[in-house]
Amino acid sequence: MLVAADDVARLALTQLAARPGVVRVGLALVEGGGRRLRFTASDREGAVVDWCHIDAYDDVPLNAVVRTGTGLAGTWHDLAPQFPDFVARQHDGPAGGLVAEPLVVHGQVLGAVLAYVEDPATAAPLAVVRLARDLRAAQARAPRVEDALADRPVAEGARVADCEVAGEPRAVGDARRFVRGALTSWGVDDDTTDTAVLCLSELVTNAVIHTGAPSEVRALLEHGVLTVLVRDRGSNRGARPTEPAVDRAVDPALDDPLRVHGRGLQLVEALASRWGSELDAVGTTVWLVLDGAGTGAGS
Repeated sequence: MLVAADDVARLALTQLAARPGVVRVGLALVEGGGRRLRFTASDREGAVVDWCHIDAYDDVPLNAVVRTGTGLAGTWHDLAPQFPDFVARQHDGPAGGLVAEPLVVHGQVLGAVLAYVEDPATAAPLAVVRLARDLRAAQARAPRVEDALADRPVAEGARVADCEVAGEPRAVGDARRFVRGALTSWGVDDDTTDTAVLCLSELVTNAVIHTGAPSEVRALLEHGVLTVLVRDRGSNRGARPTEPAVDRAVDPALDDPLRVHGRGLQLVEALASRWGSELDAVGTTVWLVLDGAGTGAGS
């Protein structure tokens, strides 16, 4: 029987909320190239998991955990200097603070879990490693609907540039020139531009090597945050490279089913603020985020 992400989330929330001293549990998953979180909580009733969206740049603990890939814990008094608006919204009740941990799979931050607790000093560790693996495997079993990058909506005022590149080695140079030209025209600083182009080179090279098929490239600048996405269209060499890995997802001890391979991804992980991958009905989108980019309009 295939287990859906909703089933994994519901079970995890139920188990974590039942721990001594836990008042409420929240679970967030990264979506939209790292620009939003899909969120649900243990106190939402109903047979269907009730998800909503959170802007990934809101000043709340979940976003901080996702951005940094490190956990946090503290009383409301401890957290007030860093998250004053968030703490001000917490009403009097049994929770004296919170603990939160990132969901990490092979270097990718999939999301985060947050528990409102009576006493953060005595709260048991959340231990979410297995939860992260189970959620990633469940996502692989239910690919997203096909969605071309150029068709994805962008916020008003954001700067966006889309192009298609051929499924051959020369495409890497074409993609580099396209993105460098776009970022230069937007006034993005040289360091950020150089980093983005270097990372893009690795992503397009990875797509060409593993698929031999055309790819789509998008650069998006919004409020000083640069996102670069590369979406392949599956393989021209028979079976998709992701298919064998998806079959292995039934065993959590094996490689992550959506892991994007290649030593170039180690470079992306080292240079990007965040990065990740999303599987759709045809191919794979790999995205990276660079914070603090440029001064152009829309940034």
